[in-house]
Amino acid sequence: MREAEGDLNVAFIGNPNCGKTTLFNAYTGANLKVANWPGVTVEKKEGRFNFHDNEFHLVDLPGLYSLTSYTMEEKLSRKYILEDDVDVIVDVADASSLERNLYLTLQLVELGKPVVLALNMMDIVEERGMEIDFHRLPEMLGIPVIPISARKGTGLNILMHAVEHHKDKAFDKVEHHHEGGKHIHNHHDEFAVVYSDDIEDKIDLIIGRLEVKYPDMKNYRWHAIKFLERDDEIINLYPVGLDDIVDKNYETEIIKQKYDFIEEVISEVLVNKDAKSAATDKIDSFFTHEFWGIPIFLGIMAIVFFFTFTVGDYLKGYIEEGLTVFSDLVLNLLQGIGTGDFVCSLVVDGIISGVGGVITFLPNIFILFLALAFLEDSGYMSRVAYVMDGIMGKIGLSGRAFIPMLLGFGCTVPAVMASRALENKKDRLRTILVTPFMSCSARLPIYVLLSEVFFGDYAMLAAYSMYIIGLIVAVVIALVLSKFGEKKETNTLLIELPEYKAPNARTIFIYVWEKVKDYLTKAGTTIFAASVVLWILLNFGPNGFIGGMENSFGESIGKALVPIMAPLGLGYWQVVVSLISGIAAKEVVVSSMSVLFNIDNISSAEGMGKFSAAMAESGFTAINAYSLMLFCLLYVPCAASIATIKKETGSVKWTVSSIILQLAVAWTVSCLFYQIMSAI
Repeated sequence: MREAEGDLNVAFIGNPNCGKTTLFNAYTGANLKVANWPGVTVEKKEGRFNFHDNEFHLVDLPGLYSLTSYTMEEKLSRKYILEDDVDVIVDVADASSLERNLYLTLQLVELGKPVVLALNMMDIVEERGMEIDFHRLPEMLGIPVIPISARKGTGLNILMHAVEHHKDKAFDKVEHHHEGGKHIHNHHDEFAVVYSDDIEDKIDLIIGRLEVKYPDMKNYRWHAIKFLERDDEIINLYPVGLDDIVDKNYETEIIKQKYDFIEEVISEVLVNKDAKSAATDKIDSFFTHEFWGIPIFLGIMAIVFFFTFTVGDYLKGYIEEGLTVFSDLVLNLLQGIGTGDFVCSLVVDGIISGVGGVITFLPNIFILFLALAFLEDSGYMSRVAYVMDGIMGKIGLSGRAFIPMLLGFGCTVPAVMASRALENKKDRLRTILVTPFMSCSARLPIYVLLSEVFFGDYAMLAAYSMYIIGLIVAVVIALVLSKFGEKKETNTLLIELPEYKAPNARTIFIYVWEKVKDYLTKAGTTIFAASVVLWILLNFGPNGFIGGMENSFGESIGKALVPIMAPLGLGYWQVVVSLISGIAAKEVVVSSMSVLFNIDNISSAEGMGKFSAAMAESGFTAINAYSLMLFCLLYVPCAASIATIKKETGSVKWTVSSIILQLAVAWTVSCLFYQIMSAI
């Protein structure tokens, strides 16, 4: 719907990784997720932009490769640009991969709507020594072509100027250097893409039929081409008898002839096309190698965890010292003004101890996200999805399914939402089911605490193994589920492998800041509330305030569930209560342990020492600790993730089933590990 009278509605569309969202951010100032691999923008984003006293309504659409829609994101983009509300389409193309991007451009031009081609990443084109003829290219396409660099902010005003002046002009006369051919119409003067005489004859005949039956239809030529391609949506929307004209599916021939024209365009407008592509190909010979690709990925993640632990723990020490000073200061202040023990205990032992126990892990979280941001923006993460395609096919999932699973390393919520990129509904449901097994960043504080307390020099390996086990469990569960589903043809992964590039500082900053802000916000809201609730459960019982854990509500709840958790080596009511609290947010498990074991600043060296002594006294060993890490890895995700699963599946039954499955897997894996290791 048009926002207001006089607005100019502009739709940004293009291939994945072409820089649409970066360009959208540059105009609107919105801090949206920007990544160097597909599957991030899964719904349209809207914003406003003022230019020359006019207000533009900008829409950032999900990336797609063509207007032949298969996935949810492709259908959303196509549906939107076909609506009358769109005044101008800005086709954002990666100028460094012009040949691939022009296929969508040609389809957009055929729509008959005003189109402006924004050639993004011109800075990369210049770095590679390539040159584009900006006089010849618009002549051959019949639309304005504007060079820009979204991340450097160059050419943006010129692009909006072109949009403003092109809004009422769908097409300019094209100039080809070849003869128009023998066809009755001189289509080479009218259209950028002219097909063979046989196809052009059929297009003319179909247009004649459509003009009779649908006199109000817009752009007969585009619809005629879709009938030749046997586009189900168009055929169902505009039924008309064409059996005598459309004797087969001409989609393959039309695609081929479009690419023939693209080759012609490239040969005339692009200079030094292959001069700088050798470096990426050389790197990819290792990173996407059939055998070495996966070990290299695992090795890179191991390096990430090495820095997460070494550098993160070094920085964490300063936060721990500051937290200790702050806690003592608050306690002295409260006691100095005569505050009662009830309030002192709530503030210091409940809130500061609980929230502070999580905040101290901020350096580890920061480094993890910083590393992931570099990997994404450099172009590497799309390679990971590519090398995993073979494995995904063997477990009955589309190669695209690994993209949400990769996102799961950061947060389960956007990972579940990214499953929309899958075209098959059953694939989406199965991907949603296994994605929570991927170890999200919220679990990292649990791994850091338990591994450093119980595994010493091998702490990093213990924590890193959780990520590998989560991936393995997800693959095994998907394989088991595929055995119960119907056999279907495996979907080949279509994913862009962008050129490697130096990560953009602004993109990195936005990504990391958004993640850190979310973490701190969670510490100030969810974890704060959970710490207060937990303190109340541990200090109140049937007889009211008891000022201790004995006979408290928390102890009663935990002890009631101890028999279920005992076979896992987790038969401690404090551990059980911590796991229950972790459903609010996984970080709460750490803050809960801090409160439950009455340890101030549990992540400090002194706090870890007290925690280790308390656990050792109760017979809790490294085997128990690893079993607890496994259970935290595999059991139900946080409440926000559960809500997202419900929203994406639209089914309470499916959501409950996923929770039951995750609990069953977590209990089984932890139990097997504990029983086997105890026997050994």
